[in-house]
Amino acid sequence: MSQHTLTLLRFTYKKLKEKLTVSDSKKLFHEQFPYVIPGLYKRIVDEMLVELNLLNHQNEFTQENLFCVGFTETFKELMKGYKPEKHLDLLFESLCNSTNFEAKEIKIISQKSQKEFKDKSSNDILKMLKEKGTSKLYPSRILNLGIYKIITKSSDFIVEKELETNKRISDIFEKLNLSSNKAEKDIGIYKSTLSKMEQAKELIEELKIKDKKKDKKQ
Repeated sequence: MSQHTLTLLRFTYKKLKEKLTVSDSKKLFHEQFPYVIPGLYKRIVDEMLVELNLLNHQNEFTQENLFCVGFTETFKELMKGYKPEKHLDLLFESLCNSTNFEAKEIKIISQKSQKEFKDKSSNDILKMLKEKGTSKLYPSRILNLGIYKIITKSSDFIVEKELETNKRISDIFEKLNLSSNKAEKDIGIYKSTLSKMEQAKELIEELKIKDKKKDKKQ
C-alpha cells in the first residue's frame, strides 16, 4: 500500500470520527462532485449541505424514518428539472458522504417507510407514528417536511381545502409533541421555494425561446 493511500485512509478515518466543520463538508462535497451546479439549484444544495452538517453535530439527532422521507422527497422535488439528470444520484451521494450520512441507507429507509404509510388515512398515519414512538424525534426542518410529505399522500388529504388541511397538519404536529408553529413556517417556506423555482424555470425557458427567435431573424 502506497504512502499516499495510507495518508488518504488516515484522513478519511479522522474525518469520519470527528465532527466535520461546514468548511470540511464543503471541501469533501466538491471533491466528490466536481461539476458546476446551475445557479438555480446552487443555493438549495448549499443550504442542504449546511443543514445536514449541523444535524450531524447534534448528539440527540437520529437518522430515523421521517428524516429519511423528508430528505429524499424534498431533494427530489427541489432538484426537479436539474440537468444533466444523470448527475442527481452522485449529487445526493456527495451531500451524504460529505456530512457523514449514508445515502443508500437513507433511500432504503425512505422507500420502506413510504410503503408503510401508503393509502393510509391521516388518523391511521398519526396512530402509526405514535406507535413507533416519537419521544426521541429531534426537531428539524427536514423532519417537519418528512411528516408533511407523508400527510399530503394520505388517502383523505384534499388539496383544495387548504384551511382545513393546514389545521389538520398542525393538530398532528401538536399530538406528536412537535412545534406546529415551526412546522407551519418550514412548510410555508418550502412551498414558497418550490413556487419561486417554477417561476424561475418558466422565465428561463421564455428567455431561451426569445433568444432562438432572435438567432433565426439574424
